[in-house]
Amino acid sequence: MTLIESFEDAQKRVKTLKEAPSNDELLELYALFKQATVGDVSGSRPGMLDFKGRAKFDAWTQKKGAAKDASMTAYVALVDRLVKK
Repeated sequence: MTLIESFEDAQKRVKTLKEAPSNDELLELYALFKQATVGDVSGSRPGMLDFKGRAKFDAWTQKKGAAKDASMTAYVALVDRLVKK
């Protein structure tokens, strides 16, 4: 299975988890997915009252500069770990 196929498979498997991931795990999944599919974060940081948007933006910002392949690999590894919980 190629990296792209593994990444797409992980996207399907994450939707079938038996228990919901923690907020930190959700933010990590989001940040890795966005870095793998879009690249570095762009735009301005959401306002103080947009807690969810701000947390997502900050998590994605931490992945800035990470390679697409590395982000895909980390995403697949995280999903594998969550599935085994």
